Amino acid sequence: MNNFKVLMNGIIKENPTFVLLLGMCPTLGTTSSALNGMSMGLATTFVLVCSNVVISLIKNLIPDMVRIPAFIVVIASFVTALQMCMQAFVPDIYATLGLFIPLIVVNCIILGRAEAFASKNGVVPSFFDGVGMGLGFTIALTVLGAVREILGTGKIFGLEVWPEDYGMLMFVLAPGAFIVLGYLIAIVNKLKKA
Repeated sequence: MNNFKVLMNGIIKENPTFVLLLGMCPTLGTTSSALNGMSMGLATTFVLVCSNVVISLIKNLIPDMVRIPAFIVVIASFVTALQMCMQAFVPDIYATLGLFIPLIVVNCIILGRAEAFASKNGVVPSFFDGVGMGLGFTIALTVLGAVREILGTGKIFGLEVWPEDYGMLMFVLAPGAFIVLGYLIAIVNKLKKA
């Protein structure tokens, strides 16, 4: 199996947000700015990569009847470690993302990749699958957050692009997330057909 192909699969062909439409709760809830979207994407990527590697290592030790609960325990362990590190080292980002960090445990991207890929493949391909899916998710959340931040506040990553008076508050609020996500999915579909 070509590891580069596995990596690119998660970024482009099976992008979790724009193609598979997975992880919509953090996608819509955390992308009010580019920094928030990128932070959530990187946090999810960390858990995805680590859990994929561990699950691919222990897949033969887990009986079929407890496979999903075992996967959830592995995922929850990494989320707990991530949560503690974020509280200690980046408390502002942790406070901004709030409840969405512990909810990574039940993110369907992570459990889906554990079941569909890591439990059926070796460590190296599972690592690249985790990196690819994680980067695809991070890119999608960062782009969505950047567009919402520019349209809503006139800034990107906190840097002023145009005066805030020209921004539309709606794009920073929940309806803006749905509108921008819909247009981004349409653009991705159009590009895939071209």
